[in-house]
Amino acid sequence: MRETPRFVFASDSLKGTLGSEDAARLLEGAARRHFPGCACSFVPMADGGEGTVSALVAACGGELRRARVSDPLGRPVDAAYGVLPGGRAVIEMAAASGLPLLAPGERNPLLATTYGTGELIRAALDGGARDVTLAIGGSATNDGGAGCMRALGARFLDEDGRELPGRGADLARVASIDLSGLDPRVERAEFHLMCDVDNPLVGPLGASVVYGPQKGATPAMVSELDAGMRGYARVLAATFGRDFDVPGAGAAGGLGAAAMAFLGARAQGGAERVLELVGFDGLLEGADLCVTGEGHFDGQTARGKVVSAVAAACERAGVPCVAVVGGMSAGVAGVPGLAALVPAAIDAMPLEEALGRAEELYALAAERLFSLLALGARLG
Repeated sequence: MRETPRFVFASDSLKGTLGSEDAARLLEGAARRHFPGCACSFVPMADGGEGTVSALVAACGGELRRARVSDPLGRPVDAAYGVLPGGRAVIEMAAASGLPLLAPGERNPLLATTYGTGELIRAALDGGARDVTLAIGGSATNDGGAGCMRALGARFLDEDGRELPGRGADLARVASIDLSGLDPRVERAEFHLMCDVDNPLVGPLGASVVYGPQKGATPAMVSELDAGMRGYARVLAATFGRDFDVPGAGAAGGLGAAAMAFLGARAQGGAERVLELVGFDGLLEGADLCVTGEGHFDGQTARGKVVSAVAAACERAGVPCVAVVGGMSAGVAGVPGLAALVPAAIDAMPLEEALGRAEELYALAAERLFSLLALGARLG
């Protein structure tokens, strides 16, 4: 390692304790104590879940914009989306159609709609966006994305030609789709889906059966929604000439399928898309080490989380990668491209204590990491 090395810090937030910026600050402090004059670069990370828009706005020098849209039950709500340089926009569908917008007693995917997400897309197009990324986690909906596409001008018609509102309860009644009023700007824009699930649209692993209960669906509702989604899937196939009951189509209650069909969206992992948007490969050029991390390293880490995506990018670039994590599960296999793992927890302690001391413990972990690096540099 050079006497004045260059470090890249690209950690996810440690949920409920430290943000990406906090982790980078603590890492930089330890790095400069052991490598005076070192160069440090920081980029906030996210995996397509909550906080993705804020992380990308900060990383790319973008801005947050707000729009008055509809919540899952059609009530007005203020929702933010991100505008990035180069005509790009990033939307978290949960900002308009998310489960946290509803009280527990209001959760009912038969009545919920993604119409507000479509309004956010329309607002982004109104603002000149030509490249739109949709993060589709945390939905309260199971409407097959019909509400979202209605907001963009598509019409969902029953057997008598009457337009349907586009809620979960309407899926079984959709007989045809009228695309004549679809916003023409849709065809001129490029759409991306941040999608980390591979559920199909229907069946035992589909949108309704797997995710319906957490959105308030009773067993009877689940059966109704899945049956309706099967009919809806047939209408989609007839309208667009291809089957959309594919992996990822069941994401966000079927919004994945609608985005693929109506918007021509390309699905990819959330963390992978974040790295693409921030130009991560360029940030790694000339780096001696990258430090990533997350709150808890476990069996889900390798399934599209920030640590695995960053480690893979580092491996391609030939840059060593280390993860500093809040804690880790015993017996978890490593992640390809990850050279070392440094847990912050240093003693057996209750989870509440570890969370309360998160900054102190993380700072100690950063100190351990860079003191070992300095020792290695002297020995090397």
